[in-house]
Amino acid sequence: MTGSAIRGSGYLLGVTLVMTAGLLWSFMGLGVRLISDASVLQILLFRSVGLVIALVIYMTVLTRGRPLGLVLGSGNAAIIGGLCLVTAFAGSVVSLKETTVANAVFLLSSSPFFAALLGRFILGERVGLATWATMAVGGTGVALMVWEGFALGHMIGNIGGIVCAISFASFAIALRSEKGASSVTVVFFGALLSILAAAIALIVSGQPIAPPAVDIAIAVALGVLVLAGGMITFAAGSRYVPAVQATLLSLIEVVLGPFWVWLVVGEEVGFYTLVGGSILVTALVVNTLINLSGERPAGAPAREAARNPRHAMPQAAVEEERFRPPRTTGGIGHGSQGSAVQHAAPMPTRAGSAYPPRDHMPPAPAWHGRAPGARGPNDDTWTPAPGRAGRSRS
Repeated sequence: MTGSAIRGSGYLLGVTLVMTAGLLWSFMGLGVRLISDASVLQILLFRSVGLVIALVIYMTVLTRGRPLGLVLGSGNAAIIGGLCLVTAFAGSVVSLKETTVANAVFLLSSSPFFAALLGRFILGERVGLATWATMAVGGTGVALMVWEGFALGHMIGNIGGIVCAISFASFAIALRSEKGASSVTVVFFGALLSILAAAIALIVSGQPIAPPAVDIAIAVALGVLVLAGGMITFAAGSRYVPAVQATLLSLIEVVLGPFWVWLVVGEEVGFYTLVGGSILVTALVVNTLINLSGERPAGAPAREAARNPRHAMPQAAVEEERFRPPRTTGGIGHGSQGSAVQHAAPMPTRAGSAYPPRDHMPPAPAWHGRAPGARGPNDDTWTPAPGRAGRSRS
């Protein structure tokens, strides 16, 4: 089969899957808005239950019926990263509940900038001049959104969004600190710890464990379809699409998230949130495009990557269980839900992307967040959602 034929099938399939992941992550804000009576802790509890169910099924299929070995083989990163995801998941829900979805999504998408800073000071990773410049510009956008949130009495939601973004970034750093760590297991541990923490907090505070059945159904669906579904779809698509291009494609989450809420429930976007969010997203796009120029070694023919996706995306691209974040070498990836599910997750991350490793559980989840998820220019790993946990990713 010719290289063009491979690109026509595999590449287009990858683009479709990555954009589908961003589309799934974009429904996180709307889902939270449709939950009428459940508290933040109840949403966190049952969304995490849905995430655990989906990941158990995914790991069972991935390991051909032996998911326990994958879980038991996790190292310290699983515990540290899992603890980071507990605060990331909680922060994303607080942000989506206490401020506008647009504000929350934009704040969650700032996770890659925090990952670059933490990578520089904790892991000693080099941050290029262009990345410092785009981080400064993006920080201006974040400041505008926080200022408007303070003026409108949404400060708690803004704080939740920033805590989520930093937590997804910390999740990414925990994975990068341990070579070979698989973020599918880290996100699994994070979801289990979130269930435990939310249940204890509900009991201590005297709140009922279970909200109305409709709210439970929506929260579980957010965990299964939005967080886990986005992370897994992003992982499959990233096998065929260069990481930086996947980052750009997953930004559809940031655009569509506020749109769905406006279309269904009529939620308006504040002027400074719109301006600040536009500045932040522009900074992310510019930084990603700069990374794009360094994704392949100078002189490497583009047709080689088209002929051999494994060459363009060495290891994690052909192992869907490897939802790991990038080592940044002068640039950073994107993730809001899940995104970190890019954004780290899954993984996206988008729970997240991010969720949800994007994922980036991953580019991630406004994990929604992204969550997560993008590789560095010379790396074979990627950052999910949150929850995009980011890229909300969340």
